[in-house]
Amino acid sequence: MFYDLNTYGEFLNAPEKIATNILADRLLKLEEHGLITKEEHPESKAKIFYKLTPMGISLLPVMTEISLWGDKHFKISPQAKALTKLAEKDKPGFIKSLSKKLSNVGSKRSG
Repeated sequence: MFYDLNTYGEFLNAPEKIATNILADRLLKLEEHGLITKEEHPESKAKIFYKLTPMGISLLPVMTEISLWGDKHFKISPQAKALTKLAEKDKPGFIKSLSKKLSNVGSKRSG
């Protein structure tokens, strides 16, 4: 949602270092609950492109609040810190801008 990751490999190589079996299970559950969809990757037939659905994007305000809370109580990565600073400056603008970007993910890659 916040880091422009859209393929299994991108998720697997993220700093969280999630195990392959857990990642596969979580992606499946997110898809089953209608939060993400799987699409053909526009650049490679060997890859699957994961995209947030409108329902998944609607979680952005909640995830933003959780990120802001986490920044106050835990040490977070510099990348996460930069995002929370943007959200703190203009939360409605941050959410609106990122929602629009997320809604267009996939269309920019295929065009």
